[in-house]
Amino acid sequence: MQAKKRYLISLLTGAFLVLLFYFGGGSVPGPAATGSRSRHGYNRPDQPWPHFSDPLQHFIPWDHSDTEEYNVHISPRQKRDVNSSVYKGKRCRMQSCFDFTLCQRNGFKVYVYPQQKGEKISESYQNILSTIEGSRFYTSDPGQACLFVLSLDTLDRDQLSPQYVHNLKTKVQSLPLWNNGRNHLIFNLYSGTWPDYTEDLGFDIGQAMLAKASISMENFRPNFDISIPLFSKDHPRTGGDRGYLKYNTIPPFRKYMLVFKGKRYLTGIGSDTRNALHHVHNAEDVVLLTTCKHGKDWQKHKDARCDQDNAEYDK
Repeated sequence: MQAKKRYLISLLTGAFLVLLFYFGGGSVPGPAATGSRSRHGYNRPDQPWPHFSDPLQHFIPWDHSDTEEYNVHISPRQKRDVNSSVYKGKRCRMQSCFDFTLCQRNGFKVYVYPQQKGEKISESYQNILSTIEGSRFYTSDPGQACLFVLSLDTLDRDQLSPQYVHNLKTKVQSLPLWNNGRNHLIFNLYSGTWPDYTEDLGFDIGQAMLAKASISMENFRPNFDISIPLFSKDHPRTGGDRGYLKYNTIPPFRKYMLVFKGKRYLTGIGSDTRNALHHVHNAEDVVLLTTCKHGKDWQKHKDARCDQDNAEYDK
């Protein structure tokens, strides 16, 4: 009987030491750790496991890295390029990525880079630059500037677009005043290409502020980036007729309250939003017309509403 008791006590003591070793982080009583590594580069068993207070953040945007459709259209190299361009300045805010001393010294002055010889520029971007140059905030002296705007056209970063500027990464980084984008403002309307439309601009914006249309909430930096509307290339730079909506004019003078006519993306980013427009369309004062005819293989993805939508759109 005594032998059984001794055996049971030994077994419980051994189990207790194992549990203590497991939940105690792998440390056992003994001499102080020297901080040396084994010949294979791993920590010695008597060293405590390092503790990281900051949790790992999601690296792939939109939580669709594992979806079949996302992986079909984007290669691993493209994924790395997208993540490197979008996430490097993810934590930027005005307090951390903007030099206010430039504004305090000379006031709010905006410098536009001189246009480089042989560089093409779209009419829309030229209108933006001309508006800045015609304002009272413009300065031709970079030493007086608080804010810098590129003359390189960054509005359309769809590689399939004729307005796409090639080798933009090299051109931007070679600018002597770039300074990793600090105190720079970049304009963009289109990024990525069909059907994924990632927010890859083709170059690292660094610490520059981004004035962008259709920017995702995951990549928008509050109180730093600027969300702008997506406007047509035919949009007038100045002028135009006066608006019809006046104070307390209910109902408004115009017949239609809301009108939209555009392409309905059957797959990829943006498809969920435009595929839901038919719920609001009433063909009276709210007219939302979409067509499925987008891309070369749209018929492969057509749904039950495509024929009706296409017919209404063609009217």
